[in-house]
Amino acid sequence: MEFEEIYREYFKEVYLYIKSLSRDEKIAEEITQEAFYKALKAIEKFDGSKDIRAWLFTIAKNTYFSYYKRNKKQIDFDDEPDTGVQFVSNLMAEESAFTVHEFLHTMDEPYKEVFTLRTFGELPFEKIGKLFGKSAGWARVTFYRARKQILEHMEAIDHERD
Repeated sequence: MEFEEIYREYFKEVYLYIKSLSRDEKIAEEITQEAFYKALKAIEKFDGSKDIRAWLFTIAKNTYFSYYKRNKKQIDFDDEPDTGVQFVSNLMAEESAFTVHEFLHTMDEPYKEVFTLRTFGELPFEKIGKLFGKSAGWARVTFYRARKQILEHMEAIDHERD
């Protein structure tokens, strides 16, 4: 598949994913463009072993986090839309948001990616499963296992503070 076809087919999905993270159309447009530029530069490295959407979403997610790091902005979880994943907004206080993100970076795949796509990308389990070439049930179980890991990590930190 030519890169132009990839761009046309997946631009809107990547844009909507980034828009759900940033909650800003201009930022989402800028980050999506930058993510596709990075993908174009690295297309030779894509081995085809995963769905190209998962690869593009990973590039976009990393570009998004780099953007916020460069601009020293904090992601505000208090205004999080209702995604059915209520524990994130209940769990997040200003000081624990960074702790959760730190832990996310240490998580093994596919837990990290599935959790990110579901929580921050607001993707349904069916689409997440499709991205990985698996079922919706697989995505659901993987998400709940990731969530359990995060909750256990946060509980361990709370016990250390006590």
